[in-house]
Amino acid sequence: MPPRLISVIVTTYNRPDALRAVLASLAAQTDTAFEVLVADDGSRQETAAAVAEAAVNFPVPLVHLWQSDDGFRAAAARNLAVAASRGDYLVFVDGDCVLRPDFVARHRALAEPAWFVAGNRVLLSESFTKKVLQSPMIELHGDSRLNWLGRRFYGVINRWLPLCFVPGNGWRKRQPQRWQGARTCNLAMWRSDFDAINGFDEAFQGWGHEDADLAIRLLHAGVRRKDGRFATAVLHLWHRENDRSNLVENERRLAEILAADRRRAAVGIDTYNPDRVSAAVLQKLGKISG
Repeated sequence: MPPRLISVIVTTYNRPDALRAVLASLAAQTDTAFEVLVADDGSRQETAAAVAEAAVNFPVPLVHLWQSDDGFRAAAARNLAVAASRGDYLVFVDGDCVLRPDFVARHRALAEPAWFVAGNRVLLSESFTKKVLQSPMIELHGDSRLNWLGRRFYGVINRWLPLCFVPGNGWRKRQPQRWQGARTCNLAMWRSDFDAINGFDEAFQGWGHEDADLAIRLLHAGVRRKDGRFATAVLHLWHRENDRSNLVENERRLAEILAADRRRAAVGIDTYNPDRVSAAVLQKLGKISG
């Protein structure tokens, strides 16, 4: 059975211009059996305003969740959003990754019990990203592959082939134990599998490896990797490199989980009771139903 309702978790921090482009691409999806939860890692008020603006004519439920700004805590922000979600299938993207109109539909088609799906991305140049975000007339999500081929010729994207669709399912399962390259800019799994490993490990603070840790624990739990390439590629807007001051500690934690067979996060989604989630919901926007 395909997913009943997909919950798209969009992580963001103080980048409302990029978030507007991402929400616009979500509003243009061909598949509308999904909800959007903005996992806000402590942004200023401009982000709440961007979500409110998008919500005016948003075609699906849109919820904005916020936690205080206490450093890079993307794992906690995502757990909070999942705790507030209603879907039986989760798709994680970053708030600077624009989605093509068939993104949700492609993920729904790839969903399969006991498998998670790792997609990929196309990187946009700094100059082109600035041009896009400064011009409301440019809507990346609706552009044709031919337009993107021209942009590849001019060097404003790093590659073009990921935007093409390749049918078939068997070849997507050739590396079922591979955790490398599984990133939360484009990662999908069943909610039941996420809960079984207690979600993201919030011990990972600062940039780096909380997504790899999640993938490894899914593999330990018997959930295998399926390749989402040539179906689900996202358009990743340029940004400056994140602060990596905590990377050594996160690499140590990753080495520990690789050497062990632990499945559950020490501090994960089971800490989110309904009162804690309700207190973090800034606004419930869009067509919320029962």
